[in-house]
Amino acid sequence: MSVAPHAKSDSAVRLFVFGLGNSASTIARELSGEAASVVGTVRTLAAEPTAAPAIVFDGLHPSPEVTAALADATHLLVSIPPGETGDPVLAHHAADILEAPRLRWIGYLSTVGVYGDHGGAWVDESTPCHPGQPRSRHRLAAEEAWQALAARKGVPLATFRLAGIYGPGRNALASLADGEARRIVKPGQVFNRIQVEDIAGAVAAALRLGADGIFNLADDEPAPPQDVVAFAAGLMGVPAPPEIPFAEASLSPMGRSFYSENRRVSNARLKRELGVALRFPTYREGLAALWRTGAWR
Repeated sequence: MSVAPHAKSDSAVRLFVFGLGNSASTIARELSGEAASVVGTVRTLAAEPTAAPAIVFDGLHPSPEVTAALADATHLLVSIPPGETGDPVLAHHAADILEAPRLRWIGYLSTVGVYGDHGGAWVDESTPCHPGQPRSRHRLAAEEAWQALAARKGVPLATFRLAGIYGPGRNALASLADGEARRIVKPGQVFNRIQVEDIAGAVAAALRLGADGIFNLADDEPAPPQDVVAFAAGLMGVPAPPEIPFAEASLSPMGRSFYSENRRVSNARLKRELGVALRFPTYREGLAALWRTGAWR
């Protein structure tokens, strides 16, 4: 879906998005009716239409088109993950961001993985971060780099720490239909989740307020993963897969790394400071809506 530009004004939102992936595209659609323009980057120009007019940024080289678009942007959203060598946006376009004359807000999509393992205890935005996985350590370093850049620029930075994302095409219903769902049981293990539309609603609220600081984007109920699969099976009217003890489960190194950390993520600040009411406060509402509307595929 393309976003039609409106007449420019001093208060108009002209959003530039680094990385039009699933979450950022949903955010772009959320804001399309009120923003004067939304433009974003993709790694390559795909045949499918994107959620906003797209510019190629491969993360390996600076892009003159990106430089030109940043000069017109009032708001910036970053969803491209860092790698072992750092954040590709900062590597190639930090100077352009610092020089952007109209820029007045930055949003950065991060992960709750930066907290590391807390043995199932609750964490909030004031909890010290002790990331255990290399990818989470890269994320925390990127968060700090963006905080430093925003401070130099003198604009607010909202950092969004996302729990496990689900939504259309990426959910327990689809996994069951594809024969890929498993009910792996590790006693005491819980995960928070967040429906992609709730990510979009929260980021849009922060953008409108010009919010500054760190916000956990997580649902109300950290829950065992096997319970989510069983609930999805009930919606579909199919038998739930048998439980598999964690010690007996065959998992990829990536999959096993998720089970190595256990925490309950509080979203109280999101509700208190941004006034956000989650559309899908638990996995039950989120999966039921996907099933009811047929959007689970």
